Amino acid sequence: MPEAPEPVLSTGPLLLIALGAVLLLLFLIMRVRLHAFVALVLVSLLVAIATRIPTGDIVDTLVGGLGTTLGSVALLVGFGAMLGRLLEVTGGAQVLADALLSRFREDRAPLALGIAALLFGFPIFFDAGLVVFLPLVFVVARRMGGSLLRYGLPVAGAFAVMHAFVPPHPGPVAAAELIGANIGLVLVFGLLIGLPTWYVGAYLFGTWIAERVHVPVPDVLGTGNAGQATDRAADEAVEGTTAGPGRGADGTGDQKQDGDGLPPPSLGTVLFVLLLPLGLIFLNTGLSTLGTAGTIDEEAPVVEWAILIGQTPIALLIALIAAMYLLGWRRRRSGSDVEEIANSALGPVCAIILITGAGGMLGAVLRAGGVGTALSTTLEDIGLPVIVAAFVISVALRVAQGSATVALTTTAGIMAPVIEATEGLSEPDLALIVIAIAGGATVLSHVNDSGFWLVSRFFGMDEKTTLKTWTVMETLLGTIGFSLALGLSLVL
Repeated sequence: MPEAPEPVLSTGPLLLIALGAVLLLLFLIMRVRLHAFVALVLVSLLVAIATRIPTGDIVDTLVGGLGTTLGSVALLVGFGAMLGRLLEVTGGAQVLADALLSRFREDRAPLALGIAALLFGFPIFFDAGLVVFLPLVFVVARRMGGSLLRYGLPVAGAFAVMHAFVPPHPGPVAAAELIGANIGLVLVFGLLIGLPTWYVGAYLFGTWIAERVHVPVPDVLGTGNAGQATDRAADEAVEGTTAGPGRGADGTGDQKQDGDGLPPPSLGTVLFVLLLPLGLIFLNTGLSTLGTAGTIDEEAPVVEWAILIGQTPIALLIALIAAMYLLGWRRRRSGSDVEEIANSALGPVCAIILITGAGGMLGAVLRAGGVGTALSTTLEDIGLPVIVAAFVISVALRVAQGSATVALTTTAGIMAPVIEATEGLSEPDLALIVIAIAGGATVLSHVNDSGFWLVSRFFGMDEKTTLKTWTVMETLLGTIGFSLALGLSLVL
């Protein structure tokens, strides 16, 4: 990152400008209902003027911050969204869930559903993943009996954890890009912290609260042909009669089909598509670490190529092309059909990509205006660690305006110049700060969060029950994730 120029204003006025920028941003988003992208651009412009950045440099600062962020975020989020959409449309989620349910005992159905959601949650966003899994969750809950929460919360929590903590989801990708963290390390720590966080905060809590709060299975998805097909598939999986993905109960037929009448992909294909990018990214991270330690020669051609294909954008591109072939062209889908599926994934993520870029714009302005240095100096004076400050700011933004993506992006934009001005932060420190920001952006989901209403309405719960269940679970997930990140930052 380029060094920030000497600020024109002193620390006091700069801190007031930073506070005023956050308050104005919240006012524009919450009260005026201005789109977050427009609000971030407007506030960035006003901060640039208030911090007395030279007039001739303002536009270059705004555009530079936007472009630098979009350079990597657009690739990661775009490829991830298309990969997830292909898995969703072709029935990959159903195959994965059916296979896990058929291999677990009945009393382990919540764990099986949660593991399936964790795997499928790597490339697909929270809301899409939850909607895809809901028919299966409802059928299993009816079959097994008891509260819907026993099966629904582990699934919802799995998608929430993956969406907040693990690239290529836009939140962690944006935060990593804005503060200069290594995406591979963010992925490693996201999984290392996210999995135990999910197990305690979603699976164990879900099974515990289900004994105390009974939520019946609602009839909100209808009983059309697609729903009946899902019911039959889930019944087979629960009874343990599904002989294998793409086969009938007797193991000889191919009764199950996806939404377009094609046989579903095999379990091995689904797992390969899901694990391919993870394996490539882990390869990159491992080789880079060994190279830094001097164990291997980073300049060896084989190592250089292995590191290249393990770069997150390249790994996702390879996985996406493999998915297009294995889930599409090889299964007799036309090229235009595969193109349409991939194209349909981009519309919903365009706003997220632009909001992320605008967050980078705000960070660039705060850096250029000297606000980052002022904040860093103040945190040092009061003895507040950067990772704690990142969590606190993220919590405040999450509670105030509801959107986890906006909280993640804005917090990372605010903290980026602070981190740049703070000495002694290692690569693991930066990755753990991303996790801390994600934890803060997860807690206390309430009535201003679209996820709150999505879960409330699909689970058939009133607001009070949703606060006692979903909100508590989200708070547990965010708090546990932050605590683990903070603990690792103290020992690494």
